Amino acid sequence: MTAQLSKKSEAWSARFSEPVSDLVKRYTASVFFDKRLALFDIQGSLAHAEMLAAQGIISAQDRADIERGMAQIRSEIEAGQFEWLLDLEDVHLNIEKRLTELVGDAGKRLHTGRSRNDQVATDIRLYMRAAIDDILALLKGLRGALTDLAEQHADTIMPGFTHLQVAQPVTFGHHLLAYVEMFGRDAERMADTRRRVNRLPLGAAALAGTTFPIDRLRVAKTLGFEDVSHNSLDAVSDRDFAIEFTAAASVLMMHISRMSEELVTWMSPRVGFIDIADRFCTGSSIMPQKKNPDVPELARGKTGRVYGHLMGLLTLMKGQPLAYNKDNQEDKEPLFDTVDTVLDTLRIFTDMAAGITVKAENMRAAALQGYATATDLADYLVKKGLPFRDAHEAVAHAVRACDDAGCDLSEMALERLREFSPLIEQDVFAVLTLEGSVAARDHVGGTAPNQVRKAIERVRAQLAE
Repeated sequence: MTAQLSKKSEAWSARFSEPVSDLVKRYTASVFFDKRLALFDIQGSLAHAEMLAAQGIISAQDRADIERGMAQIRSEIEAGQFEWLLDLEDVHLNIEKRLTELVGDAGKRLHTGRSRNDQVATDIRLYMRAAIDDILALLKGLRGALTDLAEQHADTIMPGFTHLQVAQPVTFGHHLLAYVEMFGRDAERMADTRRRVNRLPLGAAALAGTTFPIDRLRVAKTLGFEDVSHNSLDAVSDRDFAIEFTAAASVLMMHISRMSEELVTWMSPRVGFIDIADRFCTGSSIMPQKKNPDVPELARGKTGRVYGHLMGLLTLMKGQPLAYNKDNQEDKEPLFDTVDTVLDTLRIFTDMAAGITVKAENMRAAALQGYATATDLADYLVKKGLPFRDAHEAVAHAVRACDDAGCDLSEMALERLREFSPLIEQDVFAVLTLEGSVAARDHVGGTAPNQVRKAIERVRAQLAE
């Protein structure tokens, strides 16, 4: 039995007296989802082989053979010709087996001084680093698309809301820049997460390090890592970086979901602020008039999916003792799905933002509802010398009178307005216009068109960095 098992592909088969059952193979295998790490596995292996040769642990010929074999494996994977075998359990053993077929003993020597524990931890970090770089690039694209739309509508007036009630006039450009700020913070979080992702665990081996004279800093430099993990137990068992990434992704998707909610509301015929291009919408199987904003609706749903992955990863790690445990195999699918969801969402939202049609007249008409310039009238009275609380009371009475008369503050006669305060004069009507209201908020962070354009300049400078 021992002789028979020694021919099997499992790296540990000589230790066991019976083969793994087919059910257990399927239950424990990860190759059909972790094969996306293949090119990162090759990248890490080549850096490891280069270090082993430099340290005299393997020969220069072994290194050359390993590089030749890996080049062929890379070609086979990229061409879709690589045969992935369930019996070999994961991406790492599949590649090692194929390498040994191609170059013989040199392939068997590659695993000197490392374990699958530090190998997979390295591959995941290489993958995560690349994924974050892609997300950062897409966030820049989305912020650029929203900034372009904001520039087109720096003067377009819409109602600003609190409690979903008309509050004060703002410009649509200013409103869009709020999301530009949110996605800017998302980029900061992702960049900060990348710093902690970018630490090399390779060299920790199974959990205690290795007896071979390895040079971890050399491998780190070759792979572009900023530092190495400084404790071997932590290096192989740490998944903080995956949790941190998924937390940052959850916040990002929360921002996407907030914007989605507004897009859906704005597109409703009852509101009619915008239209979304047809390519992002679908119809109804029974109601021929329908145009449904499926993309933002689905993005709201996918936000919950990413939240679930965050909770899954936190739960996965909460009871694990040091060091590596098989539980950690379950980190990959939620992590991969989070990456895919975020990347796909950012790509489609960037395209969708460029296809939004703004219905400016509807926005303006809505801003005239709900006495949106009432605060401006109160500020006007304060500037005339009335204490704010008294001004607030006077304007509240004026609003109630307008409500009874069915008119806006700007439509009330001067004589009627003066009944609420003798400080009101003819110049009040400039204050009560929508344009006057937004223009008066001319400070950093304000909604004045002048400030919107300055904010756009600042964002464009950031995006150019």
